[in-house]
Amino acid sequence: MHGFQDVAEGHNELGQDVLVAWLRVSAECWSTTTLLHRTRIVDRFLDHLLKNETIDCNPVTALREACNIKQCMPVWRALASRNPEQTLAELRQPQPFGSVLGEVIAQHVALMRNRGYKYSSQSARLSRFDQFLQLNPALQEQPVGVMLDHWAATKSTRNHAAECENIRRVLAKIYRHRDPSIPLRRPDPRPQKEVAKQWRKPHIYSPADVRRMLDVARSYSSPRSPLRPLAVCTMLCQSSYKMGHQSGLNIGGSGSVA
Repeated sequence: MHGFQDVAEGHNELGQDVLVAWLRVSAECWSTTTLLHRTRIVDRFLDHLLKNETIDCNPVTALREACNIKQCMPVWRALASRNPEQTLAELRQPQPFGSVLGEVIAQHVALMRNRGYKYSSQSARLSRFDQFLQLNPALQEQPVGVMLDHWAATKSTRNHAAECENIRRVLAKIYRHRDPSIPLRRPDPRPQKEVAKQWRKPHIYSPADVRRMLDVARSYSSPRSPLRPLAVCTMLCQSSYKMGHQSGLNIGGSGSVA
């Protein structure tokens, strides 16, 4: 802390320059791992000064909020790099719902949550589309259909195609709710059907398969744990008994272990 204070006294205000200068000086004495660990102490010290109103702003917190990230350690790593400005620029994340459609999407998410829906999965999909628009400012002036076409072209997976169709449907409902004169869009079920084709189908074990598993469990070789075959067979037998009881099959109960 004394070293940080000595560096801060050489600057007019407590800002990014002080943090970078302290990291440069400390890097001559400590390894990178130790230096990043010491930054946590500085974090707590700056929070203490801010709480006591000794300083007006915590520069680390300000950089974290400017980059739109939740943790301070990435900010410290960026400041400790050779080019802090470039690393901080690469670290910056788009603001939530900051695109040209951000206000419309945010109002819709708030409306659905006020109605009692959790709306977390749908909000995450809309947020990904909103971030894509922020990273592609050339699309800001394009129609919504063109934006969605470019969004769909970013990936060729079936899940992404289904997500794009979902966003098309949601945005169509949003704009129709705002303007009832807009014609209702007919949803396209094909992307979701393509996704369903790649789902794993359940495997139904026959009574013979279950009996074979029990026989293998009884004969399992375990010299150091003689009771392991009996324990494995008991667990399988209990599970098969529950499944057989629910399905009406007579596969065998716990008495088959003996």
